[in-house]
Amino acid sequence: MPENRLSLWRAFVPRWAHLPLSGEGAACFGGRWNPVGAPTIYGAGELSTAWAEYNQGFVQHPALIAQLALSGARLVDLTDADVLTKLSVTADIHRCEWRDIIDQGLVPETHTLRDRLIADGQHGVIYPSFMSPGGTCVALWRWNGSNAPRLKVIDPDHRLPKTPASWL
Repeated sequence: MPENRLSLWRAFVPRWAHLPLSGEGAACFGGRWNPVGAPTIYGAGELSTAWAEYNQGFVQHPALIAQLALSGARLVDLTDADVLTKLSVTADIHRCEWRDIIDQGLVPETHTLRDRLIADGQHGVIYPSFMSPGGTCVALWRWNGSNAPRLKVIDPDHRLPKTPASWL
């Protein structure tokens, strides 16, 4: 896949405003595209999609919303039917009931595909939003390390806190 330059939106728990690029929340709980223990950044192509994905259709929780700039990432575009075909997966992967599958002690198809893509040198995926039809999401498995894509928060006025002390 070609390298991408993307502007993304991320909604996350305000308590973690000092760590907007950690991916540790996803590591703690697991996600559609990551098992427990694997830090992952989830973002969206649209602000409205970030909000919808964060709340998952439930109660509207307080959130911090930040814009991210991603460059140099090798992302597999799973919104493209031809890409799905080349990977021998169907569009059903987008409806994978990953939480239920994990609760049954099984491995979701999304996690299996993640492992294949990481082994192939990919940094993440672009996939259709489940909560915001027509919206797109990104799951990023590697960033800001050696030979990894660059991800930064757009914070021109330096408003994000640098430590958790702002929440004490």
